[in-house]
Amino acid sequence: MINFYKFHIVKKSRYPKSRGYFCRGDRSDIYLIDIIKFQWKMMKIKFLGAAGTVTGSKYLITIKNRHIMVDCGLFQGLKPLRNLNWENLPFDITMIDAVLITHAHIDHTGYLPKLVKSGYKGPIYATPATADLCSILLPDSGSIQEEDARQANKHQYSKHHPALPLYTKDEAEAVLEQFKVIQFNQQITIAPGIEAIWHRAGHILGAAFIQLKAEGKELVFSGDMGRFHDPVMHAPVYMKSADYLILESTYGDRLHSNENPHDLIAKVINKTVKKNGTVLIPAFAVGRAQAILYYLSKLKELDMIPDIPVFLDSPMSIKATKLLQKYVNEHRLSEEQCEKACNVAEYIRTQKESKELFNVHGPKIIISASGMLTGGRILHHLSYFGPDPDNTILIVGYQAAGTRGRHLLEGKKSVKIHGRMVNVNATVEYISSFSAHADYKDILEWLEHFKKKPRKIFITHGEPVSSENLKKEIEEKFDVKCHIPKYLEEDYLD
Repeated sequence: MINFYKFHIVKKSRYPKSRGYFCRGDRSDIYLIDIIKFQWKMMKIKFLGAAGTVTGSKYLITIKNRHIMVDCGLFQGLKPLRNLNWENLPFDITMIDAVLITHAHIDHTGYLPKLVKSGYKGPIYATPATADLCSILLPDSGSIQEEDARQANKHQYSKHHPALPLYTKDEAEAVLEQFKVIQFNQQITIAPGIEAIWHRAGHILGAAFIQLKAEGKELVFSGDMGRFHDPVMHAPVYMKSADYLILESTYGDRLHSNENPHDLIAKVINKTVKKNGTVLIPAFAVGRAQAILYYLSKLKELDMIPDIPVFLDSPMSIKATKLLQKYVNEHRLSEEQCEKACNVAEYIRTQKESKELFNVHGPKIIISASGMLTGGRILHHLSYFGPDPDNTILIVGYQAAGTRGRHLLEGKKSVKIHGRMVNVNATVEYISSFSAHADYKDILEWLEHFKKKPRKIFITHGEPVSSENLKKEIEEKFDVKCHIPKYLEEDYLD
């Protein structure tokens, strides 16, 4: 690395003290020569999210005078994390040259409308399926922000008067005009001397590892890594090399159950049917909802569960489900399986139809968003069905700290919804084998295929215990230096 100095003449008023600077001038005016140290071929990364937590994924890469952001996610879960969404990013947003997106989930894209609202006018690069999913997810996120603000103002449970949305549906839709679609395995020039390639990650439709090449170095961002034996999605591809790897650790401290999800979900449903109850499934609109529909179609086909009504109560999930048929090359399902999965449920599109489900008597299954019970129609269903012990709430995905889903898994018998406490007497069940995230065994298998080991691995997107365990596993098996960055930490990539 070559260091050099640039001399810049500035007025003394910028510096109350001249310590560390050269001075010149006369009695009427004094100037200081500001010594600015530059590092030739300098590259650094700043961790703006997913550091010590599983949400808010954002990384800023600086390569000489270029600035690239990888992912632009919303913080979810604990209130101190959610409050970070309202803080301005600690740099001039207009200096960003490009934003690269690994996949469409809101914890990786949900801050985009705020970024654009704050002045970003550049391109947002993503795969076709990710762009299509963002056209569904981002406006929905804006609608939820507006609805939450309306509820807060109506019931006066916000400290802010009036409560305002972080961004609106219209502001979220405006972001879509800045998307630039990139195919898998297509190398593009992001800025002079900076190349990027998207590789299939197998997490959800469009999900990718992003490989960034600049200054003779390779950076690989895992985004969220899928599983090698997922029943719906194709397995993630093996990467061959990286100088620096930014690696997720959502399930870095555990192994997924080997039990067949068919058997597990059938057991839960049949147990609830005997009580004439309702199975309420909070599911991520993209990925998880479609996997649940596939399993339900298989269970009915095999007569493992009775032919009870299934309702998909999420306009966003409905739209995402239809994309299964558009992107048939990205998943394992045949056209026939896809058709059955898409038709196993009755689609609930309007709020009126959603409320009418309260009057549907007898056993039934309701799938609704959001997957962590942080907002959306699922909260109205939880308020209605949660107090009845004959019903079941089936948790099928990761629940971040501070979310209502995590509270239920921790055994809490009441949760706050729209400013009031709701008792939850329904049975809470959890099936981990639905996860679309790699566990630590999957990650170690993926790392084994690197022909050129990373010089350093940054372990992100995980709670502290998960990240620490994955760090230990990797260092013991591969003798590669691992680091768990803190929020807003910067690291130079020599």
